[in-house]
Amino acid sequence: MKIDKHIANAVTCINILCGCFAVISLINRELWMASYFVYLAVIFDFIDGFVARALNVKSEFGKQLDSLADAISFGLVPGILMYRLIFISISISNINISPYFACFGFLITVFSLLRLAKYNLDIRQEEHFIGLPTPANAIFIMSFPLILQNPYCSFFSNEYLFIVIILNPIVLISLTFIVSALLISEIPLFALKFKTFSLKENKLVYSFLFISIILLAIFYFIAIPMITILYIILSLFNNISKSKKNHEIQS
Repeated sequence: MKIDKHIANAVTCINILCGCFAVISLINRELWMASYFVYLAVIFDFIDGFVARALNVKSEFGKQLDSLADAISFGLVPGILMYRLIFISISISNINISPYFACFGFLITVFSLLRLAKYNLDIRQEEHFIGLPTPANAIFIMSFPLILQNPYCSFFSNEYLFIVIILNPIVLISLTFIVSALLISEIPLFALKFKTFSLKENKLVYSFLFISIILLAIFYFIAIPMITILYIILSLFNNISKSKKNHEIQS
């Protein structure tokens, strides 16, 4: 029995465990710890795909297992976190709305799973993504506890500005609807995959990574939502550029 084909699946199982540990952290109200476990899950999610391609052991079983792992780490966990954040924000705000509105947070879980099911059946997503990938959405949502835990930013003199914004139930519920729509949208978004390491062929990816590093150096955890927004904006510009080139070729 070849052990190669089980390596990628073993890495995927570590992703699942990270998601489980994140759930435990949320139950224990250690929101920041849940964020770290989800970010670890993102790393293992990248590694399992890389290993599968490198060893040429991609399989339907591995694909399905990967989706189930993502459903936990990038679907269930962000939904629970958003529920907790909305509930906390309602309890400390002056806005008179029912605590049951916190249940809107689970829309992230529902739409993440819809996104994963759609991805498994969509043959258009080999080279790029259609809609916001669940790991990217999870990175965005899970940054909030880290900003709340360590809001300091060398650029802003008022380091608590983002705490006031994040712990606002209207902002959180609005973000929930926005990211839920983006998860199942038809917007093409570029994939962070390298067929080669050529600068010319990966100009967009290298530009994104370079700007992201600069943002992280300046803004720390506050940079993470910015990077997600940057990813969407660069993808939109890339789509416009491709559309213009295709129009010129057809003309």
